[in-house]
Amino acid sequence: MNLLFGQGDKIVLIGDSITDCDRGRPIGEAGNGGAGRGYVELVDAFLQSTYPERKLRVVNVGTSGHTVRDLKARWQTDVIDQKPDWLTIMIGTNDVWRQFDRPMLSELHVLIDEYERTLEELVVQTKSLVKGIVLMTPFFVEACREDRMRMEMDRYGAVVRAVAERNDALFVDTQAAFDRVLEHIYSAQLTWDRVHPNKAGHMILARALLDAVGFDYAKQA
Repeated sequence: MNLLFGQGDKIVLIGDSITDCDRGRPIGEAGNGGAGRGYVELVDAFLQSTYPERKLRVVNVGTSGHTVRDLKARWQTDVIDQKPDWLTIMIGTNDVWRQFDRPMLSELHVLIDEYERTLEELVVQTKSLVKGIVLMTPFFVEACREDRMRMEMDRYGAVVRAVAERNDALFVDTQAAFDRVLEHIYSAQLTWDRVHPNKAGHMILARALLDAVGFDYAKQA
């Protein structure tokens, strides 16, 4: 499979703190680490070092603490106005997490029906404007599938899969990518809170995304 990103493509990646990771502000500026210090930075580094001739531009528009409801509120400025060729979306962690860490603050909870409805609305609104959309599941770095938050995160991940299938978007199962590693190591080796990955955890995300878009690890620049 050849890399799907073409000559001069602009790739916008949107999400929450896992995407944000101290990315540059304002959008596209090099301050605060530019692409951030997480999987977006790793994706950018892989692309620039392996496909320099394509002159790809990676733009991080992740914002810490955001839910799909927040993405909708900033969609025009942070996605449409950026005029991306490709868009990746990874959202849902806070939609689920707020139901567990702040159970009494129901106004912060994005329940699964709203999550699916809003995610689909954003994808439908955007898919004709870009070459392609990549939908990445939220995840919980917990090997026990009977854990309550893990079970709920899996439900939201299934929604992402369904939205991707209905809209011909690429689908990245980040939970499955973590699960393969969790067969061999404990979650604390990848994250301190089972949500925010360390560098090894971000590498798992970067590789899952790169695999989905046809990255050739054997290619020489």
